[in-house]
Amino acid sequence: MDDLVLPEPRVPLPAGRLMTADPSMSDETTAAQPYAPVFWMSERPVGGEVWAACRAEHPRSGLWPLLLLHDLRDGDGRPWEQGELTPTPVSAIDGYDVADFMVKTWAEFEELETFRRTRPGLAAPGVSVTDPDEAADRHARLFDGQHGHLGLVPAARGADALTAIGWTGPCNHSDMPPLSAVLRSWESRFGARVVAVGFATLYLSVAAPPSTVEHALHVAAEHFAFCPDNIQQGGSPYTLEAYARELVGVDTWAFWWD
Repeated sequence: MDDLVLPEPRVPLPAGRLMTADPSMSDETTAAQPYAPVFWMSERPVGGEVWAACRAEHPRSGLWPLLLLHDLRDGDGRPWEQGELTPTPVSAIDGYDVADFMVKTWAEFEELETFRRTRPGLAAPGVSVTDPDEAADRHARLFDGQHGHLGLVPAARGADALTAIGWTGPCNHSDMPPLSAVLRSWESRFGARVVAVGFATLYLSVAAPPSTVEHALHVAAEHFAFCPDNIQQGGSPYTLEAYARELVGVDTWAFWWD
């Protein structure tokens, strides 16, 4: 991505600069290799209306907006300013089958014995209660005042943007490409949109959430495979069923990895 060039925006952008990945973060590079631009980031935090304007511009610009949160206490701008990123070709996402990923991951956790035994496949799509783009724009405005810088990533969709920049938030659980495959599926089945991302946190808007506990339980099992810490470190006692009840009709999904 050493030839990354931003198209001339029709949306006025704040001051910003191209950001690079630290080559020493990747096993396939050496510190002697040049740093490569990965994405553009505003110098100062922006409000949700700026994110929404860039989201509307995405079909023309090809740049997916992310609200890049600085949510580490004394984090010194990590991971964005420090380049703690491992950019990966988006084509790597294509090699993952989401249903297969679920089956393999469910087998690792005793909490998911029912899903491991019955192999129910992916949860059924939700029924849209709003337009996915409108839901995403509303969700972005919830981050006003939370010091989210605007990131612009050359990517066809939000799910791909996280692999493209090489976000390492879930690195203690999984590489990013299979999780991007899951996000693609959620975009299709639940009208999900990637809105904001921090050091190890991720926030999605959801236009078609589960409307029953039974449906939400199946979705919760997918969340568990995607981010076990949401349930395993969600307090005690915190069961899959309790987590599922919190998903019914909720239009935002948040994830956190330890």
